[in-house]
Amino acid sequence: MAGDRQRIDRWLFFARVVKSRSLAARLAQSGRVRVNREKIAQAAHAVKPGDVLTITLDRQVLVYRVLAPGARRGPAAEARLLYEDLSPPPAPREREPIPPPGLREAGAGRPTKRERRALERWRGED
Repeated sequence: MAGDRQRIDRWLFFARVVKSRSLAARLAQSGRVRVNREKIAQAAHAVKPGDVLTITLDRQVLVYRVLAPGARRGPAAEARLLYEDLSPPPAPREREPIPPPGLREAGAGRPTKRERRALERWRGED
């Protein structure tokens, strides 16, 4: 049925993968979108429900299964109804432990109010 098919650039725009339709067309033409594991080169490539899209963005890879063609670019909740997210979870990043606030190496930075008052008492500037 022809009504179930939609251009990939329109679908990417309606699903809120990119901010504008021209960016969606550029993304499709650059070869960073695959439909059912096949690289596409045209923004006019048609997608239908059941197709699996692999989209390579700058820092992530998105894997979406198309559930429905979009009718408009609505709110994010409406856009999430157009696809099922099959993306792998991001790898956990290791973080350096954050020192508790107020603790610092001696002599590093400005003195605290408490340290300043102790220094003034030591100098006899009370």
